[in-house]
Amino acid sequence: MNFRRIRSRISQREGGVLGGWRAVAVAVVVLAGAGTWTAVASDDAPQVRRADRVMATDDGVRIDTSFFTAGPEGRRPAVLLGHGFGGSKEDVRAQAEDLARDGYAVLTWSARGFGKSTGKIGLNDPEGEVADVSRLVDWLATRPEVRLDKTGDPRVGMAGNSYGGAIALLGAGYDDRIDAVAPAITYFDLAEALFPGGVFKKLWAGAFVTSGGGCARFEPELCAMYERVAESGVPDAQARTLLEARSPAAVADRIDVPTLLMQGQTDSLFPLGQADAAARAIRANGAPVTVDWLAGGHDGGDPETDRLHARVRAWFDRHLKDDESADTGPAFRVTRTGGVDSTDGQAQLRGASADAYPGLHSGERSVRLTGREQRFANPAGANPPAVSALPGIGGSGGLSQLSSLGIGVSLDFPGQHARFESAPVTHDLHITGSPTVTARVRSTSDDAVLFAKLYDVGPDGRQQVLPSQLVTPLRVEDARAGQDVQLTLPAVDHEIRKGHRLRLVLASTDLAYASPAAPATYTVSLRSDLTVPTAPGVTTAAAPLPAWVVWLPVAGAVTALSLLLTARRRTTAPAPDPDLADVPLQITGLSKRYARSADRYAVRDLSFRVEKGQVLGLLGPNGAGKTTTLRMLMGLIKPDDGEIRVFGHAVRPGAPVLSRVGAFVEGAGFLPHLSGRENLELYWAATGRPPEDAHLDEALEIAGLGDALARAVRTYSQGMRQRLAIAQAMLGLPDLLILDEPTNGLDPPQIREMREVMIRYAAAGRTVIVSSHLLAEVEQSCTHLVVMDRGRLVQAGPVHDIVGSGDTLLVGTVTPVEEPLAEKVAALPGVESAVRTDEGLLVRLGAVGTAPGLIAELVRLEVPVTSVGPHRRLEDAFLTLIGGSA
Repeated sequence: MNFRRIRSRISQREGGVLGGWRAVAVAVVVLAGAGTWTAVASDDAPQVRRADRVMATDDGVRIDTSFFTAGPEGRRPAVLLGHGFGGSKEDVRAQAEDLARDGYAVLTWSARGFGKSTGKIGLNDPEGEVADVSRLVDWLATRPEVRLDKTGDPRVGMAGNSYGGAIALLGAGYDDRIDAVAPAITYFDLAEALFPGGVFKKLWAGAFVTSGGGCARFEPELCAMYERVAESGVPDAQARTLLEARSPAAVADRIDVPTLLMQGQTDSLFPLGQADAAARAIRANGAPVTVDWLAGGHDGGDPETDRLHARVRAWFDRHLKDDESADTGPAFRVTRTGGVDSTDGQAQLRGASADAYPGLHSGERSVRLTGREQRFANPAGANPPAVSALPGIGGSGGLSQLSSLGIGVSLDFPGQHARFESAPVTHDLHITGSPTVTARVRSTSDDAVLFAKLYDVGPDGRQQVLPSQLVTPLRVEDARAGQDVQLTLPAVDHEIRKGHRLRLVLASTDLAYASPAAPATYTVSLRSDLTVPTAPGVTTAAAPLPAWVVWLPVAGAVTALSLLLTARRRTTAPAPDPDLADVPLQITGLSKRYARSADRYAVRDLSFRVEKGQVLGLLGPNGAGKTTTLRMLMGLIKPDDGEIRVFGHAVRPGAPVLSRVGAFVEGAGFLPHLSGRENLELYWAATGRPPEDAHLDEALEIAGLGDALARAVRTYSQGMRQRLAIAQAMLGLPDLLILDEPTNGLDPPQIREMREVMIRYAAAGRTVIVSSHLLAEVEQSCTHLVVMDRGRLVQAGPVHDIVGSGDTLLVGTVTPVEEPLAEKVAALPGVESAVRTDEGLLVRLGAVGTAPGLIAELVRLEVPVTSVGPHRRLEDAFLTLIGGSA
């Protein structure tokens, strides 16, 4: 519907009571007479001011809003920040405050039917929620804090996740005053999202209704539509029309503003194809579009919240503040897994990018699949159903985590699917986009419903992983006579390793979707090879790099201090040990007594070894002797007993081998009038070493400073200064890098970025030793651990050995599990025990027990599962080892 007609209708309904539609749009019912104002304090950033108000509309709906500003008075661009479905404005408060500190006026609101706002849920109805957005824009145009492009037209962007992302796109389509948008994990066509391929996505649709508070909370026509489709299991034309009208696709030709699309790879609700359709439509209007595929989504995984918020800020800096120096990142970026963390099974993330968005069918290659014509059944009642993604089982303990562990969690029942398989691939094959294949389908019924899946099958032929747990549903009409259909499989970014196979499965059922209840027999054969997109223009880039607050490497300073100590007290160093020439660190029998004490030890009889490529975590409670050990390792103090050898050379104050050791300590400082590059060159010159030994370009590549190197440091943001400190730390590329509590004072995104740099630095064959009290961070960063307590070694070894095996799973549930149900779980085959906990069930698997089998049985027993994941964490192991002394 044309937005101008909507505005006209609203104005006509108002009559003369409030003087027209715009008067209603800015008529705000202010709480407590003058609004509720709150100052949000911060130690090192401008104070954030918050004003809570309620906006009244002509149809009696009250919209609860909050307005955030910070810093000095004056006009600035505005941002409208929407929330996800089932949430409220409070969910985006932290992001709003961050944007306010960054120089924006931010308005958040609870959509109709959510939070403290009244009204019925309209799923972003153009005459409801979308019209409310224009009312909010009208109000922003009256504010003295907001920059105007012209009278009544504020400079404003919109951002939000999921439901809030869709309203951003819709706002840009219906109101030409929106200047830029940054939606995340959202839909472009809601009808296609909930009725993909003409199949009803019943679990997700039910989740929508439940999280919305029940069918009665929705607009009557939406409630009636849901009940009709849920009962029949078949989406009808009226239902599609209703949802299409509430979709950005309905106004695709009018969305012509700079758009940052951030879509989740682990998302069976709004998969990557939704962002692809949006990108193609908006780019056709001549607007700049950037696409970012993040690791998480509605089905779990890593939401990469901090990284995405940083991209949104940069996007608005460029397109709302007109800051041409703002780095908005590559035109296309995808988060890839750089292996699986040995401690918790989470994927370690790194980025790949391209200068242009490749779409879903770039660099296509043909892969031959073998398999005869096959017949299989659609069982009566579509039961038992196959299992792929389960809405609600997300987050760190969900199916996406188990999939990242290499655990195949998709279940296909015998006699209910056909499968076709490739030969083992001879080279690693990276799929980026949507594979396609043509199949011939016949059915004993008029219609057939199929679910297509493309598995990654291991060399043994048994282990199979369904990337991101995604399937393609398809309804084949008039199937009795047989139909040739092209199957477009889910868009993924997944690497098939050399020796693995591709397995195409066409199943008749899936738990998340509605299948025909009447029994039928399907006959399927292939009509083409599998076409696989490889996106050759996408290249692996450095992972997002750290943002340190106060850390500056001082390998040169350590060396200088060592030389000074050597001048005062020279000793004869033992001869190098050739057997240890390639070993970064070997500590043997190391002891250090406290000053003026003959029997009290800071470190006592400590021995351990560190190999190349390891990230070793040095753990222990306060007073365990960690810092004393590192000081001896750096040659700053001399041990009383024992020996430290670095690459076979004994460490003494001033030992030449210390030139291969780098260390991070507090005290970053740069000359503000010089560029970043000039600061680094000046620092290296001060060490007296040849310029070619600096390996400046390599250090800069690791730190990812980009074009900012040519700018004066005084123009750097805090994050850029921190990256510059990283580059300075790595000048000379020391073979052994030592970090003592490097995350002190850092915020979560800075901590995560620090972690990724350590992993990447070690991946080049160098070694990192880190001492930290943040166990969760060590668990994700380190490959090996040394645990100390009271100066002694408690345990050393790989992280997974210390943490323990994954035979115990924690099953989270919506409600507490009753004892009879727990007893049924305990009696399942492959289960040794099942104990009720506050979170749900603690299930210990036996020798033949598997996570996929457990999930299937839990579904059968109707256990209200919300998460499944390994139980033991490093914190548990650490406290066990040190007896709780931390």
